[in-house]
Amino acid sequence: MGLDDKIQNAAEKLGGKGKEAVGEAKNDPGLKAEGQADQTKADLKQAGEKVKDAFKE
Repeated sequence: MGLDDKIQNAAEKLGGKGKEAVGEAKNDPGLKAEGQADQTKADLKQAGEKVKDAFKE
């Protein structure tokens, strides 16, 4: 996994945490769910990159 991918995934996960927190503070379940979805998407991307790296070795 390239450093750029790691940084991008971490930024996406952090953004998702921010959305989730704002959704919680504003009592907006839609925004909170969107933030959780962004975090999950970032985790899945990271897992996919790790699988690709395992096959490269």
